[in-house]
Amino acid sequence: MKRLIVVGAGPAGLALALQLAEAGLPVTLLEASHSFSRQFRGDGLMPSGLEALARMGLAQRVEELPQRPIHSWSFWIEGQQLFHVNEPMGALVPCRLVAQQALLEAMLQRALRQPSFRWQAGTPVQELLLRNQRVVGVALADGRRLEAALVVGCDGRRSRLREQAGLALQTEAAELDLLWFQLPAPPRMLEHNSFMTLVAGGSIASAFVGPSGALQLGWVLQPGQSAPAAGSAWAEAFAALAPGWLADHLRAHATQLQGPQRLGVQVGLAPRWQRPGLLLLGDAAHPMSPVRAQGINMALRDSLVAAELLIRAARSSSDGQRLCQALDQACRAIEARRKPEVRAMQRLQRQEARQGHWLSHTALLRQGLVQCRPLAGPLVRRLWMARQRPLREGLADGLPPARLAFTPPT
Repeated sequence: MKRLIVVGAGPAGLALALQLAEAGLPVTLLEASHSFSRQFRGDGLMPSGLEALARMGLAQRVEELPQRPIHSWSFWIEGQQLFHVNEPMGALVPCRLVAQQALLEAMLQRALRQPSFRWQAGTPVQELLLRNQRVVGVALADGRRLEAALVVGCDGRRSRLREQAGLALQTEAAELDLLWFQLPAPPRMLEHNSFMTLVAGGSIASAFVGPSGALQLGWVLQPGQSAPAAGSAWAEAFAALAPGWLADHLRAHATQLQGPQRLGVQVGLAPRWQRPGLLLLGDAAHPMSPVRAQGINMALRDSLVAAELLIRAARSSSDGQRLCQALDQACRAIEARRKPEVRAMQRLQRQEARQGHWLSHTALLRQGLVQCRPLAGPLVRRLWMARQRPLREGLADGLPPARLAFTPPT
């Protein structure tokens, strides 16, 4: 059969290419960069993403990668703890922070062991090849033209393939930007890693220890909001939001604060993820907000569903025309199966972001919650936990039944 081409070696693209190759299908993975090093990559694996990796046969490999578990979640207002929730919050597995670069490299090394897999890095895709309104391959920046029975675009939120295919992206107005910083971690958080949400004086931030063992600090920058000046002013700005012990640590290590790295937020959903010969997955089809790390988790779940249906379609016919029809039908089914979960996660992300914005900008509400913590804390905790379950575990029907999922050979 004709080769399948996957464009983009992020979580969606690499996971899909790996599963296709382990099923014996000829697949080429194209990546514009020479390495997986990026200024920012989401490391948060929720139970939903860990489930997808386990179904791919990668659970043991994930255990061997650089990572740090999240032990709890805590919410702080004006330096006072409103509530605290321990992991795993009723799930089978706790959330964990796994170095995404290491995860991608591990998946690539496994894929390279498959004879049907081809890896081409460092040459961007220039354009789609069309024949009779069908996508039949890609043209590379070095002049090569590669034909395929199907092209899968996993080339990110600024997807060139999506644009060239004429598949629109309906975007939401950016509700926030994120500024990321890094600092040596306090011993207290190295021992017990709590994901801390910090709200005070019209600002909202987060603090947790990442896979490298460094303290990660995120500052939510609202549109039009001015940021503190560089240097020690940032450490003082974070300290103003934090409990006393963390504020002392921030001030003591102010000169070691690294950053910021700016992460512009683009959230959207393509009304169509496919056209004849082309399928979009991951951020190319639905760029996610960074709230609760849904980008990587939804991408992994996309790839699991896509692999099952594409493998089934590819094995259903060896005739060229019938194969293309079967793949196109599978692409429509993939979109139909995945879109409801993605829509639900984006809706929950919007609710989380809006409530955080409302709380950070309503002084009377913050004061009332602080003054009534013994009563308000447990109530807010219950409401928060109810919203977190789908964000952590995904929808019950977001993936096919486990007994139907493709299990690669060991």
